[in-house]
Formats: sequence, C-alpha cells, structure tokens
Amino acid sequence: MRKDRQTIETLLGALGDHMSAENLTASLLVVGGAALVLRGFVPRVTQDVDVLGMQVGRSWMGACLSEELEALIHRVARDFSVREDWLNTEVASQWRMGLPPGFERDLRWMHFGPLRVALAGRSLLISLKLFAAVDAGVGSVHLQDLRALAPSTEELERARDWVREQDASPHFPRFLDEVIRHVQRSD
Repeated sequence: MRKDRQTIETLLGALGDHMSAENLTASLLVVGGAALVLRGFVPRVTQDVDVLGMQVGRSWMGACLSEELEALIHRVARDFSVREDWLNTEVASQWRMGLPPGFERDLRWMHFGPLRVALAGRSLLISLKLFAAVDAGVGSVHLQDLRALAPSTEELERARDWVREQDASPHFPRFLDEVIRHVQRSD
C-alpha cells in the first residue's frame, strides 16, 4: 500500500497507541519521502517511513529499534495490512558516514502519544536527496524530490560539500555535478 500523509499519520498514531499500552517511548528521526510528505514539501505518496536515527536523552544515534518496538511495528503492519517494513531503518547506515552539520536545527516534531517523530528539515533533506539522486541516477524519484524542494544555489553548494565527502570513488564528483546541473535546469 502506498502511503499518503493521512495514511502515514494513521500508522504512526496506531504505533503510538500500541506503545502507550506497552509503556514504551521513542524519539525517531524520519527522513525520505515520509518526511517530505509530512512536512508538506511534496504532495506524493511513499512506500515506507525511513528512520535514520533516534534520540536518546539529548543525543542522537543511528536508529536501532528495540525488539519490543519492532514487534509493535509488525502489529501495526498486520492491523492495517501493510508491509512489515512500513517503518524501517535501512537508511540508518548513513549515520556511520556522518550527517551534515547542524541537521538538528530545522527538525519539526510530531507527537503520537509516547512516539515522538522528528521530521528532517529542508537542509538535511536536500543533502540526503542529492546524495541519493547521485547514487540512483537522474531518472530517480530522489531527483524529482530534490527538484520539488527547489534548492537555491547556496543550498546546493552546502549539500554538494557534504555529499562529496560521502563517496571517494573517482567518478562520483562527475555524477554529483551532473545531478546538480539537472536540478538547476529545472529552475
């Protein structure tokens, strides 16, 4: 099932309800299509909710969900007949490579009972989508999302500086410049 804003909020709300019943709490950093949709940056649907990190106290770390939380995520999947990985941490490996400095500044929080969801801000989304577009190519949904964000030249330059550090292959800078040209042409 493809998820629009209402469906994502319903699933997160159900997860929050289950967490409340089990006396669990969590603070998750959501990126990707779900963050774009929930922040109103793009009017599209997404396949899943990508969780990049989680907050423990005042510190952030790569997402590592507890067994109890995983079980509740699967319960929501069953209850709503969605894929078991509707909320997933596949992108959490990016945490090891590092995130753009200051990503915490423009997070927007949503609360679903004891589930706190930090939605990635514009700057982080631009950086992550630029990186993903270089990896996936100029025909990808990541490039479409990046175009929808309509980043300024300054925003693209900041994102480029961070993205360059993510891949040391000799061809990567050329692919990066190609994607940036495609984004700028759409302006």
